[in-house]
Parts: sequence; C-alpha cells; structure tokens
Amino acid sequence: MGKRGGGGRAAAAAALGLSKKQKKHLKDFGEEHPFHDKVSGRLEATQICELSDNSDKSSAESDSEIEVEPVPVYHKLLATLKTSPESESEDEEDESESEEAGESEAELGSEGSQEPEEAAGVEADKDEVPAQEEVTAEDTAEEALGQEQDDGADASCDLSHGAIEEFTDVKHESEFSLETNFMEEESGGCDADKKENNTSRAFSQDPFKQHMDKELEEKEVEKMSTLSKTSSQIKWPRLGQLTFSSTLEKNTTLKPDKEFDVKQLHLHKPLESTWPKVNKQFLSPTTKPSDPSFTPLQRELLSIMNAYKDLFYPERNALTNGEEIRHAYCLHALNHVLKANAQVLSNNAKKRDQKPGTDSDDYRDQGLTRPKVLMIVPFRECALRIVHILISLLEVNDKRKIDVSNKKRFKGEFGSDPEERPPNLKRPEDYEAVFAGNIDDHFRIGVAILQKSMRLYAPFYSSDIIIASPLGMRTVIGAEGEKKRDFDFLSSIEMLIIDQADIYLMQNWEHVLHLMKHINLLPLESHGVDFSRVRMLSLNNWSKYYRQTLLFSALQDPQINSIFNKHCFNYTGQVAVRNVPLIGSISRVVVQLPHVFRRIEAENLTSVIDTRFQFFIDKVLPEYRDAIMSHTLIYVPSYFDYVRLRNYFKKEDLNFAHICEYTKKGGICRARRFFLEGEKQFLLLTERFHFYKRYTIKGIRNLIFYELPTYSHFYSEICNMMKATDSGVDATWTCTVLYSKYDAQKLAAVVGIDRTAQMLQSKKNVHLFVTGEND
Repeated sequence: MGKRGGGGRAAAAAALGLSKKQKKHLKDFGEEHPFHDKVSGRLEATQICELSDNSDKSSAESDSEIEVEPVPVYHKLLATLKTSPESESEDEEDESESEEAGESEAELGSEGSQEPEEAAGVEADKDEVPAQEEVTAEDTAEEALGQEQDDGADASCDLSHGAIEEFTDVKHESEFSLETNFMEEESGGCDADKKENNTSRAFSQDPFKQHMDKELEEKEVEKMSTLSKTSSQIKWPRLGQLTFSSTLEKNTTLKPDKEFDVKQLHLHKPLESTWPKVNKQFLSPTTKPSDPSFTPLQRELLSIMNAYKDLFYPERNALTNGEEIRHAYCLHALNHVLKANAQVLSNNAKKRDQKPGTDSDDYRDQGLTRPKVLMIVPFRECALRIVHILISLLEVNDKRKIDVSNKKRFKGEFGSDPEERPPNLKRPEDYEAVFAGNIDDHFRIGVAILQKSMRLYAPFYSSDIIIASPLGMRTVIGAEGEKKRDFDFLSSIEMLIIDQADIYLMQNWEHVLHLMKHINLLPLESHGVDFSRVRMLSLNNWSKYYRQTLLFSALQDPQINSIFNKHCFNYTGQVAVRNVPLIGSISRVVVQLPHVFRRIEAENLTSVIDTRFQFFIDKVLPEYRDAIMSHTLIYVPSYFDYVRLRNYFKKEDLNFAHICEYTKKGGICRARRFFLEGEKQFLLLTERFHFYKRYTIKGIRNLIFYELPTYSHFYSEICNMMKATDSGVDATWTCTVLYSKYDAQKLAAVVGIDRTAQMLQSKKNVHLFVTGEND
C-alpha cells in the first residue's frame, strides 16, 4: 500500500510537471507549497496599471479593456506590488539550493517538535509522509467514485508563463469562488432580496458591519501609533478582574449583559438554530431560562468577542473549560466568515444587475486576499475538533447535511488510532487532556466555507479560514533571503485566534513571533484581486487596526503578555483578564518539606540570566557538593540554562546525570537508574522534558528550582515526587528556589499574591514549611 501510494504521488507530480524543488516539498510535507496556489484567472480592469514588472501579463489584454482610473490610493498601493514568476528552468538549475532549503525546513521541524525521540533529526517527520501518502491515494480512488473529490493531478493545469500552478478541483473551485457566485444561490432566489429588505435595519446594528464599515481618519491612525493606551478596570461576575485599554476610547462602557440570548449576537443563519444543539453538552440543568444557549463563561466571552475587541484570557484549562472556549470562538469566527461572504455574494448580484456606466464605492467588501480568519493551534487533534465544530454549526439537522469535500482525507491525516497509545501509560489528567489524539505539531490546512458547503484542503488564496500550527506557518512564511516564501495570504486577516498559547512556550516561541511580524503586511503580488471591491482600510494598509486578536492561554507569562501588548492594534481596544491567584500551587504539596526561597538581585531584566548563574555556582552549589547532600535534582525551565549548567558541571568534573527533551530513551533510563541508586549525585532535568513526558523521578532528597516553573502546578508535582522514594528520612528533605523581582507572576502562582507582595518587599531569604494541610 505504501509503495502504491508513493507511486500515485509520483505520478501526480509527473502529471503536473513539477520541478525537482516542488517535488521535494511535495514528498516532505505531503502537499505542494501554498506559494503555488491557484488564484482566480479572471482579468480585472482595475488590475491594469503601470507596472514594469508585470508587462508580460498585460500582453493578452486589448487596449479597449484598459481603463486607467486616476485614483491615487490605487496607484500608491499598486506601486508596492511585485510579481516575480519563477520559471521551471530556474528551479531545475538551482537543484542544489533546493536541497539546502529542504534541510533548513527539516531543521525547523525538529526545532518545533519537542518530543525527545524526534529531536535527533527529521526521521520521524519523513517516516510519517508515506502513511499520509497512502491515505491520500486511497481517498482519491474512493472520492473519484463518490461525492468526495481529492486534490489530485489534472492535465488541464495552467502552464502559462512557465509557472506551474497548484492543481485545484475545477468543480469545487467554481462552487466556492466568491467572484462567480451570487446571494440567491445560497439563500434561495428572490427570497434573498425580501429577507435583505426586512433585515436591513437589523443589519445596520450588526457589530460586524459596524466594525468593518467604520472609516478611520489619518489623525486617529497616527494617534494609535504614537500615543499610549488609557486603561480602566472593571469586575465581571464570571471572568473576574478585567483591564480595558484603548487609545481612541478613553472611557469603556462595555458591561456584561444580565439578559443575554442568541439574538444579541446577530448570528448568521443557520447558526441561530444549530448553536443551542451543538452547545447543549456544556449546559447544566440549573442554567437560567433567560440564557439557555450559553454557559456563564461563554456569555461573557462572547460579549467581548461580539464587540470586536481584542481579548486575552489566561485561564484556559484543558480539563475544565477548554472545549467550552473552543466552541465559543468557533461560533464567533464562523459567524464572521458567513457574514463577510454573504456580503460579497449579495454585492455580486447587485453589481450584475447594475446599469452599465454607473460607478459606486458601495461594493467595497473584500480584502486584498481572501483569507479572513487565522486559527493557531498546537496539534492536529485541535484542528480536527475545530473542523468538526464548524461542520456541526453548519448542519441544521440530520436530513440537511452540508457537503464537505475531502472529508475522508482530512480524517485520515488529522485523526488518530486509539490502539497506537500504550495501554499502561499512566499520566496526570491534565496531561491526558492536552496530549489526546494526534499530537503532530507541523500542519496547516485551508478551509473555504459557504452556507451549505465546506471545502477542506483549499488553497490558501481560495480559503476563508486557515488552521495551522506555528511551525506549519513558519515553513510557509520562510525566512528573509529564502527564494520560496509566501506570506501574502496573511495580508487581510481580520481575525487572529491563538489558542493554548502556553504550549508554544514549550515548542518554539520564535515561530509565534515570526508569524506576528508577517501578518497584515501589504502583499507583494496582486493575486487576481478586483481593486474596485477592496475596502479602503486594506488599500491604506490599515488592516492591523481592524484585526481582532483572541488569545487564550493557561497562564500569565511575560512573553505572552508581550504579544498582546505589542502586536495588537485593534482600534476598538483590548480586554485582558487579570485575576491574581490568592492561593498558590504550594498548597498542593503533600509532603512535609521546608521551602527556602532565595532572592537574586539583578539590575535589569537582561542581566537576570547571568546573575542567576553566578549566584547559583557561588552561593547555592557549594552547599550541595558534600556527599551528605546526594540525590539532588536541579529543575531547569530554560534549555539554554540547562546547556550552560551541563557544560559547567562537566568542566568541574561533578558527578551528575542529565535529562532533556532531546535525550534518547536509553539515556533517560540510565540517568534515572543512576540517580535512584546514588551513583550520580546530581540530576539536571529540563522543564520541557517534564512537560512532554511527565515521568516520576524517584530518589529525590534535595530539590533545587533553578528558576520558578512556567506551569505553577509543576512545582507541587516535582515536590510530591519525593514521596515516591521508599528509603531516606523525611527530615533531610530540602527544597531551594531561586527567584528575582522579575518573576512576580510565576511567584504569585506558586505561593499566592499575599506572600508574593511580602517576598518582593523584603530582600531576605524566605523560609516556608509545608505540612500538606495548609498553604
């Protein structure tokens, strides 16, 4: 099966006439690079402009079709666009460079995946490709017989100008093309006009239309980019303490609605009827009759989302409210996409019936590219659940199923086999919730949506929603200087959803920062856009001021806060949940253990790393060199600090073992055994290894937290490992924690806000004794 699937992929590549570089990308990732996505080939009069780089494209157009309109904004934008088609011959000549590019992408894959077994290289990713190819080959055979048609090969590919376009299914392409569809096809002929007339007043009050139709002035934009934000605080019943910040609005009057129902959200049909059924699983019998469709948390979250404000919610828990939150933002995102597409389709019909010669700006309803929503999630399982929610929200009843193309292929590549999981694997409940299903972290998929149908694996430039991991986005965006890179599809993103942001701290946070630097930039090519339909906010390069960012995390962290504070420019303002932990995770330590918190004095944030290392080797380590202080575990959150300590221990010839996320299984077993038997006095352990494996380390008598853990519950977990040791005397157990004033958030999560305030005010070491019955 594997060989047949691989042959099918090779045959498809041959039929397409792909270059060697494109074939290599197809083999490595199971799909062609989105750089080659096929976009609408329909020629637009407004596209014709005086661009020297695009002279080859204008040769096919007659002089009678050229109508140069003296619109300064158009010319200003078009002057920034470049089209640089890559020829097939150039790809073949640069074969050696393509191999180097492939190796760099492979390095990115190993960098993003933190599983120790995969850290040695990219063998795991390469081994995974044949399985995906086999599924794709089977899907293509079955879908050719039924209603599901896969993105296979076609001899009718456009080979003009030497650029090989990515294959797109002609049937599905025409069905999901916004340019060739009309509102009556979606809503049922003449009834659409009647419904539009009856709901015109309600539509004017729609938060979507109010947000997207507001035209900012240059003074307001300059004010947002130069002036600082004003903040105000308010307490909501369920979310707790909220901080509202905005540059344009000084006084925020957003308050939670006591009476909240579906109609207040102005949901697009059929969401009003499907949402109560889809969300029924989260509702309790005690839910008030006034809001039967929402949980208290969803009601307050959707109140903020529906106002199109940026939101940061740092209390997402995979065990309790994770799915509840996922359903809420899926509803909001799908509602946004359906309204945006409905507006385009409605204007298509109006423009078709428009008298010739009339010109109007009323039809500006699009961005420079089609993708509107970008969802960043950590694993394939998360993408699978999101797509299932979207399908459920579009299906009115069992009799009225929506047409989902490539559904079988999607289940094969994003699903998981429960039998593959070891039956004897016992891990904490939160671990099981986070790592359920397919945990591959390198993926991306485009989704095109109309009211009665959905297309999976749509090319990015034909997609409404893009669901991807940070690593999946990183390999598409590429780095500066790379020949094949593309980020134009991010130019008109109107809604960015980053879910489970804390997990990216354990993967590679640089990928998230790289994404934020390339979102809402002016595209380098036109991609067949009709500039007469583009909103002025996109033409003015103000898309980032209209983008709504929804950020969900399980914790407060300075790096996550930085994303929300420095990369969110929504003109409506930002809302952040800022609840302080009254009781820390130290209250969950069940062993009788003295805790010593030793403060590090650092001049500034950049000097903390060096100051901590020097303090450790000068003040802390000498106290543990004695043989009586054996069985000492050193917990190190940062991998760079771990490498620095490991090198120092080797240089000083200390008796130690070390385990990190890249350590192979044999090395892990040896290190654990040597530490338990006392053959190694010290054991260096990284936080990422504990996050991905959650092994119980036996034999701990002395514990050193080189830095406070990222996840507060890891503190109690590591301390409670001491009870797994059969030998030893409890009175000899010790725990030492290093912290600085810049660790206030992590410290509060461990010891509580009251003790944190006392510890930060006092410069002395703090000694706490936990009996397991108090905090």
